Amino acid sequence: MIQGELFGDLPAGSTARERSEPAPGAVLLPGWLGLDEQLRLIAACREWARPPAGLHAVRMPTGGAMSVRMVSLGWHWYPYGYARVAEDGAPVKAFPPLLADLARRAVADAYGERAAEIAGAVAYEPDIAIVNHYPHGAKMGLHQDRDERTDAPVVSLSLGDSCVFRLGNTETRTRPWTDLELCSGDLLVFGGPSRFAYHGVVRTVPGSADPALGLVGRLNITVRESGLVG
Repeated sequence: MIQGELFGDLPAGSTARERSEPAPGAVLLPGWLGLDEQLRLIAACREWARPPAGLHAVRMPTGGAMSVRMVSLGWHWYPYGYARVAEDGAPVKAFPPLLADLARRAVADAYGERAAEIAGAVAYEPDIAIVNHYPHGAKMGLHQDRDERTDAPVVSLSLGDSCVFRLGNTETRTRPWTDLELCSGDLLVFGGPSRFAYHGVVRTVPGSADPALGLVGRLNITVRESGLVG
């Protein structure tokens, strides 16, 4: 599907469906996951979403609830930190070897011989994953991933419906930013100068996923190295 047909008003200058580096240290690899790998991850996400320590809505300190629902693996994320206990009081689920292997491969494929230039890319030791489910109409405001104790890269995998992902700058939530089309199977890795860039999801495109996935909405899996001990 052509980008303009899918998004209509996606701003000019957004990336095409090919490998690109929308910002220093940020690498987009469209179609990185094949259909079989996507199906395997979706099945795994369904298992991770089950209680205890399963999928839940996150309430912000201001009292509002996020429109996405999430489940954490390895460490439980809450605004703005990590814990070993989930929202329901159960121990957080273990970080799975499946995601560790995928994330290491992702960083290697994204940076290749340039990995030595990116902090934490060579000896990448991921131990956290956050799975976000975006039902129709859900979005996520611009934010930084700053709750980790390391500047190692963030690995982001997209499954299901496409979305408009906004990659901003490291100083402010305002412009400049770049809007990217993320589709099912796409890999986005951001590290180095873009590790602490503001980013978010402007909107999803309901019904844009391959029906073979059997998925309603969008799943996003972000994998990180925490730098936490204990």
